Amino acid sequence: MSASPVQAGRVSRYRWVICALLFFATTINYVDRAVLGVLAPTLSAEFGWSQQDYGVISAAFTLAYAIGFLLAGWFIDRVGTRVGYSVYLTVWSLAAAAHALAKSVVGFSLARFALGLGESGNFPAAIKTVAEWFPKRERAFATGVFNAGSNIGAIVAPLLVPWLALTWGWRTAFVATGLAGLVWLAFWLPVYRRPAEHPKVSPAELALINSDTPDAPVKASWLQLLRLRQTWAFTAGKFLSDSVWWFYLFWFPMFMADRFGVDLRTIGLPMVTVFLLADVGSVGGGWFSSFLMKRGWSVNAARKTAMLVCALCILPVVFAPHVEGQWVAVWLIGLAAAAHQGFSANLFTLTSDMFPRAAVASVVGIGGFAGAMGGFFMNLGAGWLRQSTGSYAAMFIMAGGAYLAALLVIHLLAPRLQPAQLDPRN
Repeated sequence: MSASPVQAGRVSRYRWVICALLFFATTINYVDRAVLGVLAPTLSAEFGWSQQDYGVISAAFTLAYAIGFLLAGWFIDRVGTRVGYSVYLTVWSLAAAAHALAKSVVGFSLARFALGLGESGNFPAAIKTVAEWFPKRERAFATGVFNAGSNIGAIVAPLLVPWLALTWGWRTAFVATGLAGLVWLAFWLPVYRRPAEHPKVSPAELALINSDTPDAPVKASWLQLLRLRQTWAFTAGKFLSDSVWWFYLFWFPMFMADRFGVDLRTIGLPMVTVFLLADVGSVGGGWFSSFLMKRGWSVNAARKTAMLVCALCILPVVFAPHVEGQWVAVWLIGLAAAAHQGFSANLFTLTSDMFPRAAVASVVGIGGFAGAMGGFFMNLGAGWLRQSTGSYAAMFIMAGGAYLAALLVIHLLAPRLQPAQLDPRN
């Protein structure tokens, strides 16, 4: 990974090294946010949390994540991905470790809020990096690859966190996983440059990266972006689909504990199964639309067909709270998680399909705000519904239908995924 110059005639593949760094950053991001979910039954017993208390703590993260997304897109578009990623990863690593100092609902809520602000920078930075380093025909697959890190993180957490907590206590689990993010910076800062400035990128690879029609210089203010139907298509898709993902991430261990008596010692394999399936779905969903495009399908048809297949695969999850065997529930939720990630990989790629690179991080930030607000309401609602009704049925019904609704709204607002018309920069 040293920065030695490449030979001019050799076709390099350094863009995939950058994609690997995005994958590991996203893995760390999800390990840090998943620690609380793995420890939730243990912490609830130790501190006497109610279902509503846990909903409030989880909602603090998603509220901060929503607010942070708006600022992250604007900040990263202006300072660039190298500096922007570094700032956000440092903040979320320290905030993750700070959970070890919490002793109350308020303390955990404050730590979750700080973590949400820091973690909000990951996806705007990663999507912008993909837009800078990959041609359009490779972006969905590259997005699927780095987004698979979210599932690897969710797999690592239930394998690592119980061992750390049972061996050295739950506070060690927060500190060890939180500070691991700082190791990533030791690779990112010396390695990352823009493609045209990178000595490891050959002229042939640079030509491939820049093979699409060049973007015209444009202004990309929030006010202008919010006037566009394309922005609202992405935003609506994120609001409806991300709320479900937050529910899986924060409530799956609680659901398994309440419904099937799974505890800290036995939650690992069910969580690994769900998120390993999600990993396959992330890469597979991005690959599928790219495959259709290589077969001559239009971007519009390829993306929406892939998203429709994913949305249909999610429908059976409505039966998860009603089945008798815990592994039937695990497989139903795992299929839904896989389809969610395939849907998400294509949804993220819509931003680079419809917007110039200069606007991508801002659009992802706006959509991420909406998605996190969906998670905020879902977490509050899940805690209230569980405590009031004693059932998870309503949440799984919403989870099953959200994606078809999201795709319908996207198609109505952007029927052809036409490029957004932004004002030229003076």
